[in-house]
Amino acid sequence: MSARTLQAGDYSPAQIEAAFGPVFGVDRQLIADGTYFVVETNGGIVACGGWSRRKTLFGGDSGRAPGSASLLDPARDAARIRAFFVHPDFARRGAGRLMMTACETAICEAGFTDVEIVATLAGEPLYAAFGYLVSERFEIPLQEDLTLPVVRMRKQLK
Repeated sequence: MSARTLQAGDYSPAQIEAAFGPVFGVDRQLIADGTYFVVETNGGIVACGGWSRRKTLFGGDSGRAPGSASLLDPARDAARIRAFFVHPDFARRGAGRLMMTACETAICEAGFTDVEIVATLAGEPLYAAFGYLVSERFEIPLQEDLTLPVVRMRKQLK
């Protein structure tokens, strides 16, 4: 529901549907690593997102390239912000900020000084508000000649 509703202003329905799995999806490695967070209200999950110390930049389990689960070196690599989703009823109400703050704190505690994200166009304003700078705009190839425009962003934490 999150992607279908909150991404609708930036992407076509065909792009959104084609992005499920290869782009929009949770990589269960984040859960196994203990780097995935949820925001709950009244016993229900209203937002989720996390960070990674692995090479994978984006996408769910089905979109993970071979070798992309390799660990990053905090001394030379940027941690990754990954798989942020907010229930549409809770958009722009602080859940994304709460998760970003938790992620950045954990990233610093893990010894990383730089963070990178491949953001959707809808997510770009949140990350810009946190001081992330655009380093590249590109398109992710999807099925049937579709692409998904995204933004690579970076931030130095320390």
